[in-house]
Amino acid sequence: MATDFGYLRSPGTGSRVPTSHRKKAVRSRVGTAGSPAAGSSGGNRELSRRRFLGALAAATVAGVGAARLVVDPQPRTFAQTPAQNAVTSGPTAPAALLPPPPPGARIPLPGGGALMKIPGDGDLLALTVDDGVNSEVVRAYTQFAKDTGVRLTFFVNGVYNSWTDNAAMLRPLVDSGQIQLGNHTWSHPDLTTLPKDKIAQQLSRNDEFLKKTYGIGAKPYWRPPYAKRNAAVDAVAADLGYHVPVLWSGSLSDSTVITEDYIVQMARQYFTGQAIVIGHLNHLPVTHVYGQLCDLIRARNLRTVTLNDVFFAPNQATR
Repeated sequence: MATDFGYLRSPGTGSRVPTSHRKKAVRSRVGTAGSPAAGSSGGNRELSRRRFLGALAAATVAGVGAARLVVDPQPRTFAQTPAQNAVTSGPTAPAALLPPPPPGARIPLPGGGALMKIPGDGDLLALTVDDGVNSEVVRAYTQFAKDTGVRLTFFVNGVYNSWTDNAAMLRPLVDSGQIQLGNHTWSHPDLTTLPKDKIAQQLSRNDEFLKKTYGIGAKPYWRPPYAKRNAAVDAVAADLGYHVPVLWSGSLSDSTVITEDYIVQMARQYFTGQAIVIGHLNHLPVTHVYGQLCDLIRARNLRTVTLNDVFFAPNQATR
């Protein structure tokens, strides 16, 4: 059995604090010493002029302050960028992502344990994302795929509402093969702590959910929660048709909330040829760096792939 490993990194505790824009209060002070007596027309004209100039200055300062405060008041995800501002052609348009290999280039699945990296040397990157705790993150990742053509494998926990909330949006990409679905168990338990019948229930219930909701099966690919598995767990999974446990060779380390900068740092470290990289569909920071992830993929001339793009699997259940 292949050795399992993961990445348990403690991200830096620093976080970015947005700069506040403060404007000083402006007070127009009208002096009375030496002023003409009330009722004097000259004094009234001078007072009116000073009030007018004071009001004009205050309005100018307030206007500048307001203009500074309304600039991009909240982070915008890659998918939310206004379409009219997106450059889609011409010399400044972003380069398209490289396509996956042709179907004829698929290779047999390696045997002998967990899949942790794509075999051989090459330019393939399998970006795999797990769970689905946050419906907005699932939606944003799906939109990211629609916007860029990036190919992804989602390892689903069917217990989360995000998978039914986003089914209408996600299913066309599943049908086309751009997004592949894998089995991550129904509710993400540590399978090594469960009896065999409960292990089987976790995988079978999720398998049925995927077929009912998306019309497609996930076999033979499954990912053990927390990367926890043993011979007993593997045997139960294999009896159900799940004989390829999928782990990873690199991680975005975003199973908990971390900074956007740290996610990009992890991508720079692990977005390499033939890597299987794990991310998570749980927290919003990753949705703010899609553009940077895509730029990195382009700069390194990587081809994003699903597992089905790489391997042909005998007896794989599809529909």
